[in-house]
Amino acid sequence: MDLPETPTHSFIVKIWLEETIAEAGVATWRGHITHVPDGVRKYIDSLNEISAFVIPYLEELGVKLERPDG
Repeated sequence: MDLPETPTHSFIVKIWLEETIAEAGVATWRGHITHVPDGVRKYIDSLNEISAFVIPYLEELGVKLERPDG
């Protein structure tokens, strides 16, 4: 018996420390997030950008969320 496939989205998030506090006086993080099914990638320098990238995909599934940018 085949079960119906639930709509899903998969993402890969990679973050790294670009500059340490000792080097720059403040830690600088960078990274990127990739939507696996279509390969769309966004480079980020703030963790808030991760949710901003994911929210439109969730809305496509009918999820109602408040966007972090307003």
